[in-house]
Amino acid sequence: MVRRNFRHLDLDDFRLIYRTYIRPHIEYCIQAWSPHLVKDVEVLENVQRAATTLVPKLRKYSYPQRLKLLGITSLTDRRERGDMIEVYKLLTAKEKINPDQFFKLAQNHYGLRGHDKKIVKERSRLDIRKFFFSQRVVSKWNSLPASVVDAESVNGFKNAYDRFFSEDMDASS
Repeated sequence: MVRRNFRHLDLDDFRLIYRTYIRPHIEYCIQAWSPHLVKDVEVLENVQRAATTLVPKLRKYSYPQRLKLLGITSLTDRRERGDMIEVYKLLTAKEKINPDQFFKLAQNHYGLRGHDKKIVKERSRLDIRKFFFSQRVVSKWNSLPASVVDAESVNGFKNAYDRFFSEDMDASS
């Protein structure tokens, strides 16, 4: 639809159209049904890959370069960020849901490194359960520093999370 209705897109127009029409469809309820099979992840990423070629100036660049020039992240990174935001909201009572339905907090707060909101990964006999929201977020959440987890608000958490990973990316470059 976008290709049919918008013939000449520049970077700013694409960003607006992408955030308005494309990304909401790709990310709808993603925390509930997050894909874990490589083929499913690739299908979603291919939608974004194709969308980034709608800007004629960017066609000569590779997909990661197009993302960087557009100022957008890969869908995998957005899913992980969304998962962490949802965990934060659950554990800080920003959602009107009892977090005990999803997580068990680590009991021994004093023996833990990092922050005091660590969660425990439950054991399960079913291998597929490791892809459930309450299981797939544990390692990533527990690896976050206290400066991110102890944010005062959801926006504060988002900003601290983004800062932490942008510094991490800068260090690895």
